[in-house]
Amino acid sequence: MRGFDLEQLRTFVAVADSGSLSAAAPRLFLSQSSVSEQLRKLEERAGVPLLLRGRRGVQPTPAGERLLGHARRMLDLDALAMQDIRGETLAGELRLAITDYYRTSEIAGMLRRLRERHPQLRLHVTVMKSAAIDASVDDDAFDIGLTMRVVGARSGAADRSRGSRGSRAGWRPLRREPLAWVVARGDTDSIAMPLPLVLLPDTCSLHQYVVRTLKRTRVPYRVSHSASGVAGLQMALAAGLGISCLNRSAIPAGVAELDAATASSLGLPALPEVEFCLLPPRRGEAPVVQAAREVLAEQLG
Repeated sequence: MRGFDLEQLRTFVAVADSGSLSAAAPRLFLSQSSVSEQLRKLEERAGVPLLLRGRRGVQPTPAGERLLGHARRMLDLDALAMQDIRGETLAGELRLAITDYYRTSEIAGMLRRLRERHPQLRLHVTVMKSAAIDASVDDDAFDIGLTMRVVGARSGAADRSRGSRGSRAGWRPLRREPLAWVVARGDTDSIAMPLPLVLLPDTCSLHQYVVRTLKRTRVPYRVSHSASGVAGLQMALAAGLGISCLNRSAIPAGVAELDAATASSLGLPALPEVEFCLLPPRRGEAPVVQAAREVLAEQLG
């Protein structure tokens, strides 16, 4: 019996992670038609549908979810074998600081795959607020930092405190995704003024952006709940404690985006995108950190 083709599996994983064929194509350096053809051949080989296609993209079928787990392990083993043959396996200590807004449901899986691919790499991971990561760019608190910024927003206090060092030169963009106004599912018709905001503390750059935006557009608000982290903010939203602003991948079950008509009726403006970036390399950093940055760019992008 013929087994699976690794390149077809690689395409399948990229499409599942990206959410659409069009988003996966540039990551794979393929045309969208080539991605579609590889998926067709993979489903033909599997003998069952692997992806459900809709207007908002694709999602794995139950069989696709099962294959996705196998595919990740097979691709990791393939990469590990190649690295071992070439003597490229990463080894040593690596301290990561990751913003708590980054694809919260996927961080654990990403770290597990990184550890499986590089079993000699000892990871120390801290989930932090973006402002804290930005403020520590020149410190020795971590080796690699992943932060989030609102595209087009003015520089925050952390940037200004570093003067010329606050520029984004050398920062490595990984991905962008839209921001959305969000409330508990089913609560979209019961939002009262002033808007009951659910936010992180005012040291959070997204908190600062939301408050600044509402003041500029003269939308009345009050902070109804202040959460210590994104997980707490998600729980407060799902419990119906108010309205907030989240990047799309951080929207949890039980929470829904406000549609454009509802947002407009409340006076809420359209929101920009956020960009996730790796902080620039530090001068004289260890070779293992340099190599790990490239691996992380692939894993996190």
